[in-house]
Amino acid sequence: MKTKLVCASIPALMWASLALAADAVPAGLDPDKDGTISLAEAQAAGAKVFASLNKDGDKTLDAKELGDRIDAAAIKAADSDNDGTIDEKEYAKIVESKFKAADPDGDGTLDAKELGSPAGQALLKLIQ
Repeated sequence: MKTKLVCASIPALMWASLALAADAVPAGLDPDKDGTISLAEAQAAGAKVFASLNKDGDKTLDAKELGDRIDAAAIKAADSDNDGTIDEKEYAKIVESKFKAADPDGDGTLDAKELGSPAGQALLKLIQ
């Protein structure tokens, strides 16, 4: 009987840990561990992602390097110098725009619920 009880409890514990994880800000995006992401934290994470995507070291990202993080229309809209690529400053502006879209209450921070929204998911594509 104890074996059945223990086995029945394992799925329940797994489900509970998944539920807790869904309610948390992704690891590495919240260095001050306050349970939210600020614009500065998003920008710092975005800068790291930019550097990791810039494999050729030319300090710009083209559509191929960006992959599915942003679509062609968003690249064109963010490309202020019209060179067909996104530099770090342009990438930071995209991150800021996506951050603001994901912050409907305007408090300057994003919690797990806001990050779970479609706008929050679009931001996470840029900073993870």
